[in-house]
Amino acid sequence: MKRFLQIAVAVTCTLFLLSGVALAAGTIKVGHLADLTGPTGDVGKPYAEGVQAYKDYVNAHGGINGKTIDMQMFDYAYNKDKAINQYKKYKEDKVVAIEGWGTGDTEALTGFVSADKVPYISASYSAHLTDPKKAPYNFFCAADYTTALRAGLLYLKENWKEKRAPKIVFIYPNVPYGIAPIKGGKEYAKELGYEILNDENVDLKAIEANSQMLSVKNKKADFGWIGGTTGSTAVILKDARKLGLSTRFFSNIWGIDESTPKLADGAEEGALVMAGSTTYGAKVPGMKLLEQITRNKPQPTPFIRGYVSMMVLVEALKRADKATKGNITGQSVKDALETFRDFDTGGLTPGKITYTSTDHRPFMAVNIIQMVKGKLVVKKTMVLPRKAEWLGL
Repeated sequence: MKRFLQIAVAVTCTLFLLSGVALAAGTIKVGHLADLTGPTGDVGKPYAEGVQAYKDYVNAHGGINGKTIDMQMFDYAYNKDKAINQYKKYKEDKVVAIEGWGTGDTEALTGFVSADKVPYISASYSAHLTDPKKAPYNFFCAADYTTALRAGLLYLKENWKEKRAPKIVFIYPNVPYGIAPIKGGKEYAKELGYEILNDENVDLKAIEANSQMLSVKNKKADFGWIGGTTGSTAVILKDARKLGLSTRFFSNIWGIDESTPKLADGAEEGALVMAGSTTYGAKVPGMKLLEQITRNKPQPTPFIRGYVSMMVLVEALKRADKATKGNITGQSVKDALETFRDFDTGGLTPGKITYTSTDHRPFMAVNIIQMVKGKLVVKKTMVLPRKAEWLGL
């Protein structure tokens, strides 16, 4: 009897250990760095919600070939030191990829993720992150900031009716995110024949921009590029209206969204945003599932971009899991991402996604969206050439 009990206990322990192994084998660990409460939380929060929403949907419908995605979100509040500390914890947890957020954390971690071979899919669309020679493990799912700026410059120049050169001023926060597209944008503006005026800096946390807008008015700028997020963009637009500016403003991807009419109180009318996604409710195939997941509750464009970012990572995890027969690593996820050729997001993005081992630009398409009576209206999709000399710039 005693011998029987010993055998029974041994068998039970073995089964328990095996079940633990099975449980571990059925989980894929992924990190998620988000800004929910920091200076870019106005757009960071809905983006993070989009990431999590798609993850939750996938887990509820079979996961990654039967494996659950274990992805805990960490609010680093746009503090790159916090992002680095959390990354170290993710590394200890052996994550195979990370959903990231801003330019500060992304640039701070580029060297780490390259050395550790951990793909980092972020919402920082800085052009230099598209060059695998400089950032081999960085990916994102929209046109880079410089490509978007070029698209806006080209769109406005094509619609310019006067014989003189249009005057343009660049307005942006003096942080890596704001600075990222300025050099390449100015070079293209000069190529297109713009007269480039002196820059104006408006902080991400600005509560007024009177002096900067007075300067823009005195310069008689025809166009103003805004490189902030929704909060600072609204401040700029309201102060421009107060001072009676006739300048037409166009913003970077994070500068204008569905929250802008409330923030800008009507001063946004006619302004443009260079967007990396469509708008909620658009008649595209991918919208049906998105509406189902969100129970037909309208979501802002940052949410859609977060949703697409997770969609791309999920597809890469599926491909990596299949290629490695379940032994996913960061390297295998990177390799899987670099097999993407015209990956279809169902029209949620202005272009289909392609990554190669020599070029991580997902596509060269940008939706030009205008604020019309409080609504975002797609005016045109601009498709720029994939010039080799523009890679990383």
